[in-house]
Amino acid sequence: MNLRTERLELRPVRDEDIDRILEYRNLPEVTRWLLRTDVEPAAFRAAWHRAAEDPDNHGMAVTLDNLVIGTVSLDVVDGSGQLGMPTRTEAELGYIFDPTYGGNGYATEAVTAMVAYSFDRLGVRRITAGCYADNLASVRILEKIGMRREQHGVGDSWHAELGWVDGYTYALLSEAWRHQP
Repeated sequence: MNLRTERLELRPVRDEDIDRILEYRNLPEVTRWLLRTDVEPAAFRAAWHRAAEDPDNHGMAVTLDNLVIGTVSLDVVDGSGQLGMPTRTEAELGYIFDPTYGGNGYATEAVTAMVAYSFDRLGVRRITAGCYADNLASVRILEKIGMRREQHGVGDSWHAELGWVDGYTYALLSEAWRHQP
């Protein structure tokens, strides 16, 4: 499955993309805001291979003029509820972008495309995303696409350099997405 935006293509991650993704994924300014700060290349490659086989994983490479500049992950999961609840109605969203391409709206454009895909094609009813409260770039993206902050966890997240820091959880319902201007 490929998605196109005005400037970008979102497509499945290919084996030859992994080294490129690791180039920016392991930069200090990127790992500063990730939960897993260090990845071993072979394990990282294996994880992407497993994800490609998982029907609930919709992670994609984001390309600009055929160059991978980021990834957007989307995992479809069961929401929370009692017995008999519909399954696979929620999605967990994540993204990592090469900071060289920051400030051009590419991450917002790609994340918007993935959210639309989730609601329109996958039929999920709710999308969630989390970030460190101090990750202002992520906060801006999530708020710009219309997600609302549902949780502010005070001192709920361990950061190797900063100690206990605040974390945010954002969410968006499909009906709110459809009624955005």
